[in-house]
Amino acid sequence: MSRLNVVCGLFGAAFGFLFAAAGFNQYDVIHRMLLLQDFAPFLVMGSAMATALPILWLLERRRWRTPLGGELDLRRWPVERKHLWGGLVFGTGWAITGACPGTASTTLASGSLLGIVLIVGMVAGIALRDIVAERRPLRSHQPLPEPTRP
Repeated sequence: MSRLNVVCGLFGAAFGFLFAAAGFNQYDVIHRMLLLQDFAPFLVMGSAMATALPILWLLERRRWRTPLGGELDLRRWPVERKHLWGGLVFGTGWAITGACPGTASTTLASGSLLGIVLIVGMVAGIALRDIVAERRPLRSHQPLPEPTRP
């Protein structure tokens, strides 16, 4: 096992621990958040974004190299219809289950049987998306846009 895998595993475990500490692996916490009865989860997510965005901007501006040796290259994509549909499906699943992929894995790791249902549902959703994508060819065959630089 490489040192990078160990470091990534430790960061993942710490991230999961923080998710659980914030209560994001509990359905009631997410449900109250989505009903706008508890704003603490929004504040946690907002603080994470307020921390990450300036750091990523600075690292990209200084042409920071990733741990694998590549240049940090954050792509900016225009909003497309598929993003809106994906957001709708994701949001619906989040509202029904009270979990996103991070919280689903944390729920499973915390020993909750609901975690199994969540992971199975995510895998089924990914498989269904792949089936739909194979049957529906892309409408445009234009090359992907080049990333924009600030």
